Amino acid sequence: MKDYAGDSMKVIIPAAGVGKRLYPHTHTKPKPMVFVAGKPIIGHILDRLIDVHPEEVVIVVGQMKSKTISYIDANYAGKFDKITYITQDEPLGLGHAIYVTKDVVGDAPVMIALGDMIFKAGYSEFLARHRSNGECAGSIGVKTVDAPEHYGIVYVKDGTITKLIEKPSSSTSNRAIAGIYIIEDMPLLFESLSKLTKGSKKGEYQLTDALQLMVDADAELKTFPVHDWYDCGRADTLLEANRVLLAEKGENDVKSTNSIIIQPIAIGPSAKLINSVIGPNVSVADNTVIKNSIIEDSIIGAGADIVNMSLKSSIIGDKVNLTGKSKSLNIGDSSTIEF
Repeated sequence: MKDYAGDSMKVIIPAAGVGKRLYPHTHTKPKPMVFVAGKPIIGHILDRLIDVHPEEVVIVVGQMKSKTISYIDANYAGKFDKITYITQDEPLGLGHAIYVTKDVVGDAPVMIALGDMIFKAGYSEFLARHRSNGECAGSIGVKTVDAPEHYGIVYVKDGTITKLIEKPSSSTSNRAIAGIYIIEDMPLLFESLSKLTKGSKKGEYQLTDALQLMVDADAELKTFPVHDWYDCGRADTLLEANRVLLAEKGENDVKSTNSIIIQPIAIGPSAKLINSVIGPNVSVADNTVIKNSIIEDSIIGAGADIVNMSLKSSIIGDKVNLTGKSKSLNIGDSSTIEF
């Protein structure tokens, strides 16, 4: 059997997805650049990868790639030994996104970290769990779910994966693929992906199908548990991720004018808060002005101008002008008012 020992590892971040579930926000920015808890999604992922000390971080980019590349170069240059960008010209699925890295990755073992998933645990913890599995062709992070039809599902016997199915209509397994993969035998994965791209007539090529081909070739794939994941690919789960990540960050110092700040929040240093109530669970990006407003449990993009508004559980994009009607109230004792 092939010796899979060795500490050197590369990381692939597929970050070329169109992000249809986050429309309209992804009409003007790539999905990894959507703002949450004080920075773009891709920033949270890269922060958690630093202590893995990868040999190289390979980021697969697609539409509006210049925005992703500019942000990463400005904020993460020097934090990794090497960052390489590979363009996926057509949105042909996760399997295809991995396949286009073949010439850069070569035979090196790889950690695949999806570009719209944020994990409470660090990636170094996942790497330790993989290594505790012993010699194997790879390990996949899994989490027990209530609705397996929405996920890639694995079947396991005696600690080894026997079958993988993408979004099965019915399933006797509820172990869902959690968006983190550590593959030691990359030559076999690339061979399996090549078979898919040459033989499939589907519009997209799924990584799950290629992993099944590895299993069919007698590759030993194992699992490790993932307890907390935050899918940033949908509006409702993006707000949930915002709440959790802000709670992890703790209290932040905020400059404001005659405003009440309720932690946890993340406010860009150039944002202006005037005569407002902000929080809890609010992220505000740079160059935004909020005046005479009440905002709770929301994400506000960069360069927005919000006046006389009451917002809750809202996602506001960049450079949005939002103005409500000012209110003058004369309210007696022991009153309850809701807007």
